[in-house]
Amino acid sequence: MTSPGATSTGTRREHDLLGDRDVPADAYYGVQTLRANENFHITGVQLQHFPRMIEALTQVKRAAARANHRLGALDDERFAAIDRACEEIIGGALHEHFIVDMIQGGAGTSTNMNANEVIANRALEILGHEKGQYDRLHPNNHVNLGQSTNDVYPTAIRLTIMLSFPALAEAMDHLISTLRAKGEEFSSVLKMGRTQLQDAVPMTVGQEFHAWATTIEEDVQRLTRTATLFQEINLGATAIGTGITSDPRYAAMATAELAELTGVPFVVSADLVEATSDTGAFVTFSGILKRIAVKISKICNDLRLLSSGPRAGLHEINLPAVQPGSSIMPGKVNPVIPEVVNQVAYEVIGNDLSVTFAAEGGQLQLNVFEPVIAFNILESTQIMTRAMNTLADRCVAGITLNEEVLEDYLHRSIGVVTALVPVIGYAAATEVAEEALATGRPVRDLVLERGLLDEDRLAGLLSPASMTSPHRATATGTIPALDEEPEPAAATEQPDSGEVALPPTERLDF
Repeated sequence: MTSPGATSTGTRREHDLLGDRDVPADAYYGVQTLRANENFHITGVQLQHFPRMIEALTQVKRAAARANHRLGALDDERFAAIDRACEEIIGGALHEHFIVDMIQGGAGTSTNMNANEVIANRALEILGHEKGQYDRLHPNNHVNLGQSTNDVYPTAIRLTIMLSFPALAEAMDHLISTLRAKGEEFSSVLKMGRTQLQDAVPMTVGQEFHAWATTIEEDVQRLTRTATLFQEINLGATAIGTGITSDPRYAAMATAELAELTGVPFVVSADLVEATSDTGAFVTFSGILKRIAVKISKICNDLRLLSSGPRAGLHEINLPAVQPGSSIMPGKVNPVIPEVVNQVAYEVIGNDLSVTFAAEGGQLQLNVFEPVIAFNILESTQIMTRAMNTLADRCVAGITLNEEVLEDYLHRSIGVVTALVPVIGYAAATEVAEEALATGRPVRDLVLERGLLDEDRLAGLLSPASMTSPHRATATGTIPALDEEPEPAAATEQPDSGEVALPPTERLDF
């Protein structure tokens, strides 16, 4: 025997604005989700691929139900069923029934209705009814009570980002600690630094790795600070921010319930009309993701360049060999981990441009392009998290040095002559550099041969400490201790005109 609305062919009949449709009998979604699934074959990435988004949507629905129950708008029986259905979905149940494409027309209405229908049909089962018996509990009348897609969907996106970004921050911290560990391991190994792909001055390999760690560390802090922008939400704004169909107390109450359920200190926007159309927080957050991507891609460029070779490149470092590199060239191993992270970075940079255009394209009281904003930010967050962990574990942790190559580059480089400039002068140093470049002879030999410095003095100037950290060298041979405090500048009298007087040797002639 079939239930009301069911057929004998394994489907149930549902009705919406456009008429009747048959929905699979075992589906928890309904007719509006069915139509959306037919209309939006775009990315092939369905809502179920982002479990945090499903969790966020369901938490919003649960907070709304609790607020409506407290306000007396939702009876005890229906509230209990909706609340339990939400709890199950938040726990991971029924995610396979969230089938709409992440990119869709309708400003997220299909996503909102997918959630409404799944929650409603599971709640109907809890009450002892068949799926689709919406006269008992309705997706719009009860699950969506006092709401609109235009406040539910942006709130859910904000919550999804708040739930998702800590994993990225954790992955960044993991990469930072891995880079710092390598920095400590290589702290005493000298190498030539380079600017514009030309020899510059010496540094340690450890300094190079520590610099990479620092540049990522800066953005962990920026990411966390920027995420706080999503704590301001427009729940209760309904269609355009006026709160039509909702109780005057609903916005504050639903927001408080959502904060309690999630632990995120959400607050109601001071101007719900503005908040309903504004996407500025998404633009800012996406910009931080792009900044991180640019930095991490530059690091990967460095790793590929430093490992290039092994015979005809720089070959200063060895990246772990994780797979054969060629189908035709025996023995070839490619830097595939930095390469894949580069490509992730390019995707994130492109995603940011999509977010920018989508935010700019909003019109009047609503930005209908929030689906593509959500998709791109969530994808960027997800793939950057995986990329950071992959880079740390499958590349950086296994890097080794070719110390003989590093030492040979350092020995043959003319860049070390820079360390001698404060003592022998720029002109003499230039002559040494020119001869070293023309003859291929070491700088050290030429300086001694010209009698510019004695061997002990030269050894001190070209020591690792002198070449890789700030110091003061003088023509008399005195190099003060690195931790010595500088003498305080002599005080100068201020002229009556109020201008700052400079000592005669410091005056500038423009």
